[in-house]
Amino acid sequence: MPLSEHEQKLLEQLEKQLHEDDPKFANSMGSDPGRTWSTRHIVIGVLCALAGIALLLVGVTTQLIIVGVLGFVVMGAGVYFATMRNASAPKQNAGPGKAGKPRSSFMSSLEERWDERRRDES
Repeated sequence: MPLSEHEQKLLEQLEKQLHEDDPKFANSMGSDPGRTWSTRHIVIGVLCALAGIALLLVGVTTQLIIVGVLGFVVMGAGVYFATMRNASAPKQNAGPGKAGKPRSSFMSSLEERWDERRRDES
């Protein structure tokens, strides 16, 4: 079921507020078109993961714990590197003036409603 116009506007305001309050979290949760999968990262990551598996197997067969642990770390780093995304667009740097920015009227009204409910309950 599609959202009404009013609900869409509220959702857009919430998204905008989230991007203003915590842009790092908002970018990590959303699908950012400026971040793309890199074939180079995937290939290098898969090769590192395979090398890590090989080291892990060598460590297990030779019973050298340090080689096995090193293989596991290399394998994990390869998987992490393969799943990283490249930032193809320049990042917008949040300036120091954003921290002291007053809240929007939308958030203020929500906070006022919340406070009224809390007062009514007591």
